[in-house]
Amino acid sequence: MIPIKLYNTLTRTTERFEPLDPPAVTMYNCGPTVYDYAHIGNFRAFVFADVLRRFLELAGFRVEQVMNITDVGHMTEDELADGAGADKMQVAVDRARQARESGDLSADAIADPTDPYQVAAYYSRAFLDDARAVGLKVAAEGGGRMPRATDYIGAMQETIERLLERGHAYVAEDGAVYYAVESFPGYGGLSGNTLDRLQGGAGGRVREADQARKRHPADFLLWKPDPSHLMKWSSPWGEGYPGWHIECSVMAMRCLGREEIDIHTGGEDNIFPHHECEIAQSCGATGRDRFARYWLHARFLMAEGEKMSKRLGNFYTVRGLREEGIDPAVIRYELLKTHYRANMNFTRKGLADAAHAVRRLRDAAAAAERESGGAAEDPGAGHPAVAGFMSALADDVNTSGALGALFAWLHDNDDPPARRLGVLRRLDTVLNVLDPALAPSGPISASRVAEKCRAIDEARARKDYDTADALREELRAAGYEIQITPDGAQARVPLA
Repeated sequence: MIPIKLYNTLTRTTERFEPLDPPAVTMYNCGPTVYDYAHIGNFRAFVFADVLRRFLELAGFRVEQVMNITDVGHMTEDELADGAGADKMQVAVDRARQARESGDLSADAIADPTDPYQVAAYYSRAFLDDARAVGLKVAAEGGGRMPRATDYIGAMQETIERLLERGHAYVAEDGAVYYAVESFPGYGGLSGNTLDRLQGGAGGRVREADQARKRHPADFLLWKPDPSHLMKWSSPWGEGYPGWHIECSVMAMRCLGREEIDIHTGGEDNIFPHHECEIAQSCGATGRDRFARYWLHARFLMAEGEKMSKRLGNFYTVRGLREEGIDPAVIRYELLKTHYRANMNFTRKGLADAAHAVRRLRDAAAAAERESGGAAEDPGAGHPAVAGFMSALADDVNTSGALGALFAWLHDNDDPPARRLGVLRRLDTVLNVLDPALAPSGPISASRVAEKCRAIDEARARKDYDTADALREELRAAGYEIQITPDGAQARVPLA
């Protein structure tokens, strides 16, 4: 297998990737909190995880991927280790109820907007729809799993009991269960937030502690007794709900079947407190030195040069962009074209450039398919385009370098059509932008489009214009522009 290097946030170095049990790879990705439509900043991290998985599979690994759905316990002030504010699902319920009262939400969308489970189910379906549209494999039933936090409450309680038994947690006077950060010497290793800094509330990341409740200001919540909470369960510590951090530790270990996993990803905003707390409680529960071997984090995404804000008019969701008619493959391309650890500025101009790039790739694939009669030749791993593409991705998932290698080959190659088609199809197993099934209309494969174009040419050659026109209308209905050129009928997707 090709040597792969990944930047590990935990060690702050680029390391050779060596999974525990090759060729198997276990990977956990922090997924959405389903209280609203996911925005493009969320999807930058999700698309990165998908590209990483697809690359590892193309490199010969067998990836088992889990991405969670958080439907309880994620508080609005999640920059605080202990969490504060309202549960985001409460926010979602309040919003849904207001929308129903104002007539902006139909019963077909959410029958009972006061039911957090129905609200979570609605936004879960919306997320999965967006995820499938932009080609996420985990959401397309491609061997991945998407567990919901509310399905693992019993397992969370078992893990909390284990932490109590091992001296890593305690029950405060008000009945809340906290993780004792001083019991874990490695706390702060991921983020650099040492206990000395957190004792003083460094950067405002820790609330002033009520010392009657907490032993250390950085101790974080594992279980909160609260009979008034909108979602609550019985427990040995009172009726209540779990803390956000314990959810991911439990779902990762239970769903992947390991106490130590290979890869954990998320956005850089997850580093502290969420992932720092995951490490502490996971290692505390298992007694292991590590929870995940490689921690990978995608950088923040700016929009039109500024932080996304509805007030500034630069707040984009995948759902909203799709409703504008923008091809989801263009959104995917725009989100993956920049290295995941580099700053990214999402702009309308960038979308237009991405549309042009996707069109070039689709046109090249359509031409190769037409010229080869639909036959593709496996180029092999040693082909210059394949080798350059894979070499760039092996260098810490350098997508910009991989795309550079692909377009350099596309601009200057003398490969026969079948080999060109083979190269494009092989590399698209990672990029996943060629298939017009990701386009706005229905699922119709690239080979089916090429077949209909050939049928149009054959019908025109025998002067059967009624059949040719009917075929053109079928393609138009599927979202394609049809052009009759000296080389025959050509289908293009109007991208942006």
